[in-house]
Amino acid sequence: MRKELIGIFLFFGFVFALFSLLSYTPADPSVNNAAHVETVHNIFGLLGAHISGMFISLFGLGAFWIPVFFLLPCIRFLKNYPMPQNHHLIAGGSLLLMICTGSLFALGGDSYSVFGAKFSSGGLLGIALKSLIIKYSNIGGGTIILMVLLIVAFMFATDTSLANLSAICMRLMQRVSELAKDVSKDIGKIFLITWTMRRKKNRITPMLKEFARKTRISERKPESKTQVSKPKMITYMPKDGGFQLPPADFLDEPDKRPTSVDPEHLKTKVRLLESKLEHFGIKGKVTAVMPGPVITTFEYEPSPGVKINKIVSLSDDLALALKALSIRIVAPIPGKSVIGVEIPNETREIVRLKELVSSDAFKKSKSRLTMCLGKDIEGLAVVAELDKMPHLLIAGATGTGKSVGLNAMICSLLYKSDPDEVKFIMVDPKRIELSMYDGIPHLIAPVVTDVQKATHALFWAVKEMERRYELLSQRKVRNISQYNIKVAKAKKEGESVENLPYLVIIIDELADLMMVSSKDVEVSLARLAQMARAAGVHLILATQRPSVDVLTGTIKANFPTRLSFKVSSKIDSRTIIDGNGAENLLGNGDMLFLPPGSSIIRRIQGAYISEEEVTLITEFLKSQRAPEYDASVIESPEPEREPPPAKAHKMKNMAMW
Repeated sequence: MRKELIGIFLFFGFVFALFSLLSYTPADPSVNNAAHVETVHNIFGLLGAHISGMFISLFGLGAFWIPVFFLLPCIRFLKNYPMPQNHHLIAGGSLLLMICTGSLFALGGDSYSVFGAKFSSGGLLGIALKSLIIKYSNIGGGTIILMVLLIVAFMFATDTSLANLSAICMRLMQRVSELAKDVSKDIGKIFLITWTMRRKKNRITPMLKEFARKTRISERKPESKTQVSKPKMITYMPKDGGFQLPPADFLDEPDKRPTSVDPEHLKTKVRLLESKLEHFGIKGKVTAVMPGPVITTFEYEPSPGVKINKIVSLSDDLALALKALSIRIVAPIPGKSVIGVEIPNETREIVRLKELVSSDAFKKSKSRLTMCLGKDIEGLAVVAELDKMPHLLIAGATGTGKSVGLNAMICSLLYKSDPDEVKFIMVDPKRIELSMYDGIPHLIAPVVTDVQKATHALFWAVKEMERRYELLSQRKVRNISQYNIKVAKAKKEGESVENLPYLVIIIDELADLMMVSSKDVEVSLARLAQMARAAGVHLILATQRPSVDVLTGTIKANFPTRLSFKVSSKIDSRTIIDGNGAENLLGNGDMLFLPPGSSIIRRIQGAYISEEEVTLITEFLKSQRAPEYDASVIESPEPEREPPPAKAHKMKNMAMW
């Protein structure tokens, strides 16, 4: 209580000194001016005028250090920081600091104007010190002497060592540099948005004028009853070479992270882990430590005779003993004779998508279906090629980062391929997750929100797959890559043929589709998953309810590549990745990845992308090209005709026989 009262009085002294000096006017009454005036301009009246006049006449502009001398101890008292004991050195340093500051200003002139008021530059003491130094030195040497005295005085006045002073200066320079980078980045984003909107306006305005002109001169004609022809199968326009992929400047910069890990902190963790395991009757030692962005993996080698199951069963007890949110035990680590103990870090790192898009792994990947997943436990970028998976199954409870991870995958595909190379069908029964992508040129149909239309889109995808296989058969090739190579050669020879882009079908909530028409959806997904790889059709399915009625055996059997965010139970974990562990994840993008053709589960911290970043990317794409929708994608297929009566009667007799 006493310290707080002293701090409040010191804060009042800071305010009084600051505003008295700022509102100082030489015409006000002071020790140097005994004139009587009717109006005092100083904010604190005669008291403020006399005190500010006295200090300015003594120290000149150096008097502006006085508010700082009130503020520093005020902060110490209010924050309950320890107070320095060498008060005489602080007082002497403060006095010398004001005098040296006034002397430095006096070297440049006798007076300065601040906020319209004319100040004596050095005051009596400052001018006296300047005259003494100039008497035995020139202006250059005097400036150097005063600068040295100023630094020494500042160190005594603030009770700060030279090392701390240099560290403070370095931090200030670093913050100024970061601020400049942020400002330049924001200016770049504003420029790109302005350029995008201007280009979009320039493209749309002539179309509107032409439409208005035709509307004024055209006459209304009676509508003719013509039969609407059935839309043809989708054909894609040839690539014109003018499409530009979005720049990486649309993405946020990664957060600053420490360049090294404190070894003493890790040693403390190692000793604590070994002691807790020994407390439970398990002897061994930690052989290696691998710090990651979110978790730190400790490789623990148990003594001979210790059963692995005994260690695995202690995950909850270890989490309680180590005060951790959750602990995952990998027993054993594949290819090593050790057990992995994954302990969450005290400070989690946010993995930005820009890091992954700018990584060598993403840039060097030649696949147009390269997706950024995140960083592994060693902090390495993890990218995956959808054409090698060839389909992906994603599960995760609400609020675990599933939608953000899906957005990162979609945007990484948009960073890798243009609309002539990859097309999308997006199904979003929840109507909120994928709506931001509506209108991008990569879509062949608007984002599907109706469950029945989603079922029709899957039927259409099966027909498109069959059509593509007929084209592959005609060219005598085995996959879409070989087909496009032959088509490129045929085009050079003057043949009119079409390229086949990859087709990626994204379903954000599979459970909604399975509830309405599970049989039709399951059959379509099974056919696509079994056969569509060579035709360039790939599936990404996401669900927040990985139960057996949603992820049926038929669907799971055809989706070898799976990705699980945090789930609610061990049963859900076994359903999605055929093993435990997903229930112990941390959420916020923490996930387990089961690669294609492997049973080794990989832990990854998923990439983060904000809605603002997604909006910048999609608006940039929309400004370059309009989507070319095919109405037949979501149209209801024609019902199959009933067999003729004679044939039906014959089939009935055969059934009775």
